[in-house]
Amino acid sequence: MAATPPKTARLDTITIGTGYDPATASGAAKPPLYLSSTFVYPNAQFAKDTHANFFEGVEMPGGETPGYIYARLSHPNLDMVEARLAALDGGEDSAVFSSGMAAMTTLLQANLKPGDTVIYGRPLYGGVDWFLNSHFAQFGVQSFGYTDGADPDHVRSVAAQAMAAGTLGVILVETPANPTSVISDIGLAVRIAEEVGAKQGRRPLVVVDNTFLGPFLQSPLSQGADLCMTALTKYCGGHSDLLAGGVSGRKDLIAPLKTLRTMLGNHSDPHTCWLLLRSFETLHIRTERACANALTLATWLRDHPKIKSVTFFGFLEEGSRERSVYDRQCRGAGSTFSFKIKGGEAEAFRMLDRFRIVKLAVSLGGAESLICHPASTTHYQIDKARREAVGIDDSTLRLSIGLEHPDDLMDDFAQALEAI
Repeated sequence: MAATPPKTARLDTITIGTGYDPATASGAAKPPLYLSSTFVYPNAQFAKDTHANFFEGVEMPGGETPGYIYARLSHPNLDMVEARLAALDGGEDSAVFSSGMAAMTTLLQANLKPGDTVIYGRPLYGGVDWFLNSHFAQFGVQSFGYTDGADPDHVRSVAAQAMAAGTLGVILVETPANPTSVISDIGLAVRIAEEVGAKQGRRPLVVVDNTFLGPFLQSPLSQGADLCMTALTKYCGGHSDLLAGGVSGRKDLIAPLKTLRTMLGNHSDPHTCWLLLRSFETLHIRTERACANALTLATWLRDHPKIKSVTFFGFLEEGSRERSVYDRQCRGAGSTFSFKIKGGEAEAFRMLDRFRIVKLAVSLGGAESLICHPASTTHYQIDKARREAVGIDDSTLRLSIGLEHPDDLMDDFAQALEAI
């Protein structure tokens, strides 16, 4: 029985079964949960050969399959979910971590050293913004933000600033941006990486955070990105009951991440991986329903008299530079977007406290619809002036539409907006 569908299989098919061979588990249709922390070797030589394979890449004698060593290094459920994620992202391999932040911080630590610089799109998820500008800065890595990832001149000018301060090591693209849903051009970032590489003798890695859209709506690796990072907690997990993050790309770029992960101990545990394998199977169906709901709600909100603006990919103006980028690199608008009310924090809080169906929480991509006030939650630790410079003010709200009936969601918004 094959563990991997043919290369011609669509993403819908890849989500079901990739990475798992029932023949390895007594024919069980679904993967078992391997809760063991350690694994027994058949003999001492096999143990040595397995360690040589893991740490140095030495082939096993006679083409034998290496064994598992210790769950922090790897375990069967981790191998399964990494094979599935890599196939969905179109990568040679993937590394899965205990959270999206664990994935991103490990990636950055593995590819940057003191004296290097980073450029990144603003706004950026608050945790990553803090890591770059507060924590990582202590170790001699400087970060420079650009505010329009679709403007070649602007991004090139920020890259020049970064090169003047050190060796540009990473171009970090979060698209859509969190929470404003501003689009960035992945292809542009790749072209600039090539230009920078020719000038400084080292090509910076292009890293794309694909959390807001996920593998069904955007494939950064096919656009030329080197690494695709996804907070698997969100859409891929899809049920708000796990934490995980994954990075996909070429094997030579993923291997150092797995090595560092082993030493940091921030791998994904067996139960979480098992839950992810379950969740991947319905990702395509959940994506379709959530996107349909989001279009309905975004359209309804755009026409409401108490709403100042709605930032939703589906509303990008035809003929605009942003629309051209969207048409080239996205397969859908997603179901997380932002909007601004006519009011400030007081009005926003009154509205938030009236919801009956939509839940006030900081995550996204679950079966349930979630809403938050970024200035006081997800981006709380970002300086107010820096927040407002990229459009995150006290009137901004981030909405992740779930799987409820759209009419019920509109009714809930209608009564909540009465508070404004």
